[in-house]
Amino acid sequence: MRHRKVNKILDRAKAPRQAMLENLATSLILYEKVVTTEAKAKAVRPLVERLITRGKEKSVHNKQQLNKVVHDKKATQKILDVLGPKYKTRAGGYCRIIKISRRMNDGAKMAQIELV
Repeated sequence: MRHRKVNKILDRAKAPRQAMLENLATSLILYEKVVTTEAKAKAVRPLVERLITRGKEKSVHNKQQLNKVVHDKKATQKILDVLGPKYKTRAGGYCRIIKISRRMNDGAKMAQIELV
């Protein structure tokens, strides 16, 4: 039974799903705008918001915690140097999901996730 299980499976095992979400989060941090499926966008939003919240306070511990999820040094530095100070006064809601037209190939619902 799936009582109170909140994670989306996205038709993948745990390790590939986690790797995909970490890569998508890294791309979103670096480029600040990514087009993906609606389900993936909804799954990656909480991860990115936690990363930005952790980046608000620049410390060695926070940098180490960010490096566990974001495996790109440029993305980690961008969180700590650019995004953290940018959203310092904002309480949350750093990401916006905009629904766009369906994908031509298979008709999947597409969405654009971007940083506000």
